[in-house]
Amino acid sequence: MAGTTDGNFLRQFRDLTTREFKQITANQFMDVWHHYDSNSDGYIEGKELDSFLKELVTSINKEDLGPEVVSESALKEAKELILNAFDENRDGKIDIAELAQILPTEENFLLLFRRDHPLDSSVEFMKVWREFDSDHSGFIEADELKNFLRHLLKQKKREYTITEEQLTIYTGTVLQLFDRNKDGKLQLSEMAKLLPVRENFLCRPVFKRNIHKTLAISANKMTHDDIKRVFNLYDRDENGSIENEELNGFLKDLMELVEEGMPAEAKDYDEEDLNECKKILLDKCDLNHDGKINLDELSMILMSYNRSSSDTECAKE
Repeated sequence: MAGTTDGNFLRQFRDLTTREFKQITANQFMDVWHHYDSNSDGYIEGKELDSFLKELVTSINKEDLGPEVVSESALKEAKELILNAFDENRDGKIDIAELAQILPTEENFLLLFRRDHPLDSSVEFMKVWREFDSDHSGFIEADELKNFLRHLLKQKKREYTITEEQLTIYTGTVLQLFDRNKDGKLQLSEMAKLLPVRENFLCRPVFKRNIHKTLAISANKMTHDDIKRVFNLYDRDENGSIENEELNGFLKDLMELVEEGMPAEAKDYDEEDLNECKKILLDKCDLNHDGKINLDELSMILMSYNRSSSDTECAKE
């Protein structure tokens, strides 16, 4: 990590003459992220975000000149402008991919975080997971991650020019950024941060809680058409069953829906959790014991989820 001569961490990355940011390497990006994500929850938010934005704005000065240099109103305006421009999911926080867009990050490394062509759904995510978890360990280990990043860069850049040395650096940096439990590999929830999907189908308004923390639609109001639409979203091959990676994608979305609003550390899950969830679901809801979910079985699952969620909220009131 480069040294600083003052309290502004970002100032070291600006050119001494032009005061513009120099290109930030993968390792420098990691340093910036860890500096501002002080609680390691995967977001720059709250006071972390205020600190980052203040230093982003004031780093153009060659030295700290006191708090009067940038007024609170100017900082508030800068925060609104930056969040409007870069906070893609409008959650009022900055995640790793959004920070990569804010800072002038090394081109090839930046490509890893571009979201112009995200995966359509968790079904596609699970297919990618299965492809690159080549030893079927339930984790993406360093060598598998390296293969995945190589594949990702080849997809996003027609002329593939990255060296093996650069790819090794990127692999180590991505592990440092996304490996929350520091076990040297990526579990499902960590890989989901690196490779987000366009939409969790179960987070559509028919299932999500509204701002009053009650279900937007109750069990007795959920229609057959609602359930049929959800079924069709997961039955990608249109064979009348949700199975294999379709079922895994559904379970991934269901776990993420249930975990909404929980602390960041409670949102971690791995393939063992997914398989346990699958076993429970099939034991209770797979009425014909074929290892798949048909429309009637999905209806039972969703109605049960909605009722249990409604009961939980009623108990809190």
